[in-house]
Amino acid sequence: MSSRNAWLDQAKGFACLLIVCHHLAFYGPMSDVVKPVATLLMDWLFDYARMAVQVFLVLGGYLAAAGLAPQGLTRHAQLLPLLGKRFVRLVLPFAAALAVTILLTELVRNMGFEHDSMSAPPTWAQLLAHLFLLHGVGGWESLSAGVWYVAIDFQLYAAAALWIWACHRLAQAPLAAKSAAKGGAAAAPAASRWPLTLVQAGIVVLVAASLWDWNLDSGLDNWAIYFFGAYGLGMMAWWAAHSPRPMGRWVWAAAMLVLGAVALWIEWRTRIALALTTALVLALAGAVSWSDRLLQWRWSPLQQLGQMSYSVFLIHFSICLLVNAVWHMLWPEGAFINSIGLVLAVGLSVAAGHLLYRYVETQSASWLELLRWQAGTMGVGAAVALNLI
Repeated sequence: MSSRNAWLDQAKGFACLLIVCHHLAFYGPMSDVVKPVATLLMDWLFDYARMAVQVFLVLGGYLAAAGLAPQGLTRHAQLLPLLGKRFVRLVLPFAAALAVTILLTELVRNMGFEHDSMSAPPTWAQLLAHLFLLHGVGGWESLSAGVWYVAIDFQLYAAAALWIWACHRLAQAPLAAKSAAKGGAAAAPAASRWPLTLVQAGIVVLVAASLWDWNLDSGLDNWAIYFFGAYGLGMMAWWAAHSPRPMGRWVWAAAMLVLGAVALWIEWRTRIALALTTALVLALAGAVSWSDRLLQWRWSPLQQLGQMSYSVFLIHFSICLLVNAVWHMLWPEGAFINSIGLVLAVGLSVAAGHLLYRYVETQSASWLELLRWQAGTMGVGAAVALNLI
């Protein structure tokens, strides 16, 4: 499987839909009205749809391995520019979505709508913490549902990139010393003669530590180490699917299976079982002889949703909050009309995500552009704090 294909996009699109539906089921009041006539569906969305985030964690690791170390050796000698690029890419649309969320939350508050899902007007420190992805580790209340994932995504990528860069520096040191002795330029490190590179071995160790220990402590869920098991399984899936050795795919898959099985033996966690299944599918799908028709099949709307899933994920909560508020004021009762409201909220979330994707996420990103959006978001927060909105 390639690092970018229709099936990956469609998986992301479906997972994105599940997360939107989970938040609609979790945060009423429309779902509270519908639940008596659709109890099983609402309960399933409430309890299990949120686990779709595991698909994003695994795919995030899969694509990180593709970009950082496709064969277990780094493609990037410089760490800080790499992390800076990732930070800008994540935070620029996040800042835009945050401004919209603050505005819409204040709008529905002024409409007289009150609900537990609504955050209080943001403080300066709270806003700054969000804009620098420190809201989780700093203990600030989230201004929108799911924003913890943005910070965790950056932490996971930074942790993987830091380890890969450190391995590169370790490999370069003896080469540089040998080259200096000979008076020449340092050569690139050769491909590993061992079954695993140092990069890959370290990732496997981190996956084991996360799955077998750190992920058992919910107090660590603001830190990357809690989620690195799923993310690292995604990285292992990439190396399995693209192993240069004939039996490499199966060795990697066996290692993933052992890591996951031990984790589930220690304590059953459905989310880890889903992450393991997703990673094994990514690792082994290329070993199956699929028909050309199946390989090329795609449903364009779902594929497009997958491509803009990050923007939809960022913006959907504020849109759902607005629809919930309007619907509750107009139709506080009636399962059918509130079901229509739920469907409308999903559709408007996708539409808003498309606008964010087209006009912000896919535009050229730079530090200057990011600072503009961050300043704009701070301005919106200040206007709310001063009751100007």
